[in-house]
Amino acid sequence: LTLLSRYHAHAQRAGFQLDRSAYLLLGRLELEHPLSLKQLAEAFRLDISTINRQIGALLKRGLVERVPDPDGGMARKVEATARGLEQLHADRALGRNGVERIIAEWSDHDRGELRRLLTKFNGEIEKYDGNSWPRAGRTS
Repeated sequence: LTLLSRYHAHAQRAGFQLDRSAYLLLGRLELEHPLSLKQLAEAFRLDISTINRQIGALLKRGLVERVPDPDGGMARKVEATARGLEQLHADRALGRNGVERIIAEWSDHDRGELRRLLTKFNGEIEKYDGNSWPRAGRTS
């Protein structure tokens, strides 16, 4: 996991447009939208002031926008803009291409095993944290 983290951090300096918090927030907003700051804070187990600061930075960059609550609630919610999703998808593709380079010579069996075990690992982490996996809109 340490090597994976180091590889990911190195890749972040090589063409990625989003920092880690932006990538994670936009990824969540892609799956479940729109969300309130409170919902985002709960999802990431962060203080609402941290989420507010991170969303503020994304608002300034035009990557998210505040929208009325579709359920008629008083609190405004946040959703990703087309520009935010475009940058998320571009960074996701860069990340996938980087992983592809690492596992290029692996057999189909080994690739499938990695996918299976990472999916299982994600599910166990989320179960431990009391979250469902896969999340809405995602199959693996």
